[in-house]
Amino acid sequence: MWGSPYSAYSRKLLLLGSGELGKEVIIEAQRLGVETVAVDRYEGAPAMAVAHRSYVLDMLDGEALKELIRTEKPDVIVPEIEAIATDALLELEEEGFCVVPTARATRLTMDREGIRRLAAEKLGFPTADYRFADSLEELKQAVLELETPCVIKPIMSSSGKGQSVCRKPEDAESCWNTALEGARAKGTRVIVESFVVFESEITLLTVRSSSGTVFCPPIGHIQKDGDYVESWQPHEMTEEQLIQAQEIARRVTDELGGYGIFGVELFLTREGVLFSEVSPRPHDTGMVTMVTQDLSEFALHVRAILGFPLGPVELLSPGASATLKAGKNAAGFAYAITGLNEALRLPRTQVRVFGKPEVRPGRRMAVALSAADNVEKARAAAKEAASLLKVEVYEDEQ
Repeated sequence: MWGSPYSAYSRKLLLLGSGELGKEVIIEAQRLGVETVAVDRYEGAPAMAVAHRSYVLDMLDGEALKELIRTEKPDVIVPEIEAIATDALLELEEEGFCVVPTARATRLTMDREGIRRLAAEKLGFPTADYRFADSLEELKQAVLELETPCVIKPIMSSSGKGQSVCRKPEDAESCWNTALEGARAKGTRVIVESFVVFESEITLLTVRSSSGTVFCPPIGHIQKDGDYVESWQPHEMTEEQLIQAQEIARRVTDELGGYGIFGVELFLTREGVLFSEVSPRPHDTGMVTMVTQDLSEFALHVRAILGFPLGPVELLSPGASATLKAGKNAAGFAYAITGLNEALRLPRTQVRVFGKPEVRPGRRMAVALSAADNVEKARAAAKEAASLLKVEVYEDEQ
């Protein structure tokens, strides 16, 4: 029995983290009649605008998190960000709550150390060489061992926050400070990775469901300062590369278990496919699937976590996405997105405006999505559309 929202037989989904990706998850869940609850650390998060109910909560406060979930009694708990008290999720799962994909997978993938050790040390995947550091002195030693350039990241962060490239040993201290400023939770532990020379970087969206594992066509993407600015689908790969990528994705997601979509990030190099990271939820580069696939990554995620079967994913058209980033600070919705008329005149182009309450330099505020006969045309159209969009801050509110 599948009741309507607010009824005694309703299915309830509680989202922990309510940004632009969570907003699309909520919309897809509501299309199937699911009652939705959005939770985030600040008021006015994008998913709150479309959820049935919302709460502002410090999700690193385990006691507050458990109290809310025990009160709401959701059928599924869907973590969407890194900064969550994962020990509380483990306890709640033991009580019988369903954490997507599992509480263990959430804990492992919420920090880079857990997933890197799983991939490299347990599963034996090829990865960049790496070290962990808990202090500036340990970081300096790791930089000397791995040599420069190398990449330094907080153990827990997202969207490239706190990530930097150390180009010479003297840069170690500034990279250390950048990592601490960008971390999503308290702590000073960082990962130092050797610099990988790659031909391209992809996301292989992998969906575990009651009917087995399916893969979306590979998504190519470009990052700037650790955050994606452009993605496209499909990304051209050799048959050998695709087989290797799917094998890595299948093994790591089987190890994590549970149902839902996983964004498996991989490097394509001359020596083969290297594992980078995995996220047990929709991936920002996967927003392109809203114009390319019969079911977007968000629709696939919701169907999988609700236990519905999935068939093969169908690519309807090549497509691309390009992001709009803010350049100034503004609070209280004191900004506007301009250029929509011009961007939407482009053929087969859509725009998603996220509606975030605050802007700051580098924050992602909207995305342009374009479909075309081939990837090259789609990328050109998406980048043109994004270039026409602007974040205009009200001068009297600065």
